[in-house]
Amino acid sequence: MDELLKIIDIKKYFPIQKGVLKKTIGYIRAVDGVDLVVKKNQVVGIVGESGCGKSTLARTILRFYTPDEGKIIFKGKDITRARESNLAFYRKRVQIVFQDPYSSLNPKLTIKSTLMDGIIQANIPKKERLNRIFELLEMVGLDREAANRYPHEFSGGQRQRICIARAISVNPELIVCDEPVSALDVSVQAQVINLLMELKRKMGLSLIFISHDLNLVGYFCDYVYVMYRGKVVESGETEKLFKTPSHPYTRLLLESIPSL
Repeated sequence: MDELLKIIDIKKYFPIQKGVLKKTIGYIRAVDGVDLVVKKNQVVGIVGESGCGKSTLARTILRFYTPDEGKIIFKGKDITRARESNLAFYRKRVQIVFQDPYSSLNPKLTIKSTLMDGIIQANIPKKERLNRIFELLEMVGLDREAANRYPHEFSGGQRQRICIARAISVNPELIVCDEPVSALDVSVQAQVINLLMELKRKMGLSLIFISHDLNLVGYFCDYVYVMYRGKVVESGETEKLFKTPSHPYTRLLLESIPSL
């Protein structure tokens, strides 16, 4: 498999400020020297406890945050310090599905309006846009009538399907899934995971799957990175890492998985 995304020694610190003058007295090392590789048509898992830096890393990869140090290489091109005006191609190629489907959608917009923005960005001819919306909805398991409805009319699982439809509307190559099922009922989680697997197969997508649920990661991911306090403490192919973890923290995480 060819290399799609390469993260080299990425660091992202947030200042701790105190007093009226907001004097910086230290830094939170949210991401502290992370290396990561995503290959084409691969699902890469990032696991760790809450607060370990997973979501900050995701937002840095998306360039919502500019890294303090390190490099982000996408398809051989360094986009680490690229200006916002030069990131249009990257925004199309790399999308994100957020954790909370309830706050991810604008409650004032119909689903048609929500999806239309990405379709315009994908340069779909005007006369074909409505059919493309119907196609996207069908791809994520929703009927055409959903196009004229509002987010509050859907369940959490359906909203997350709409968020996935929005992410694939620009024909991306990589989707970052930031705990996409943690806010959903267990019965719905498997449906969303299976949808992502089906879209990966049909569209040749690569995925970064961020989660604290090792059962899901073990089922879904090809390769896993374990994060602890802003650093990657262990990585490897999923099956091998789960069977023979070498780092104490990884062993602790695996031992904490509930068993029947």
